[in-house]
Amino acid sequence: MKNSFITFEGPEGSGKTSILKAVEVYFKGLNIDTIATREPGGIKISEQIRQVILDVENKQMDAKTEALLYAAARRQHMAEVILPALEKGQTVLCDRFIDSSLAYQGVGRNLGIDEVLALNQFAIDYKLPDLTLFIDVPPEIGLKRVFSNDRAVDRLDLESLAFHQRVYEGYMEIIQRYPNRIKIIDGTQEIEAVVKQVVECIESFFKE
Repeated sequence: MKNSFITFEGPEGSGKTSILKAVEVYFKGLNIDTIATREPGGIKISEQIRQVILDVENKQMDAKTEALLYAAARRQHMAEVILPALEKGQTVLCDRFIDSSLAYQGVGRNLGIDEVLALNQFAIDYKLPDLTLFIDVPPEIGLKRVFSNDRAVDRLDLESLAFHQRVYEGYMEIIQRYPNRIKIIDGTQEIEAVVKQVVECIESFFKE
């Protein structure tokens, strides 16, 4: 598990952020040098781009503009955080990565998975995660969670259920493309059970 790049994906309200934090604690308990980060964001420039993307006032943002902004934030994040950490032998846990763009912009925004993939491969120097954990929660359940908790609602949260259903279908297509890398986790369980399943999945993946 050392020197690995592990990403966490899922629909809005899947709980992946809390799950990632639990996995970070687990890794550090094994004395694995670990950093946890997120996308879009993780560092100053990318966090500034994040504010533009998710601002509820930016309702007129073009789909291609959105995809380019995500790719730009990702490139800076790669250059400043992810690649240097991996080169130092650290394990990187990242809340969202390229698969989010493929699902949200590629399918949700109807830009095409291959088109968004090409854009992002340039941004990430063709470096894909070693393992991706997809926290599987139906869109309607995830959105219900979003609007019932205390976190701020962003521009993507306010998209229609039909949009979020397209995103979910996009994830299913991406999982079919990368079955060896992406593992499905049942996110409808209590968080303790989800974390347990995630840890078992990580251990099994690296044993294999």
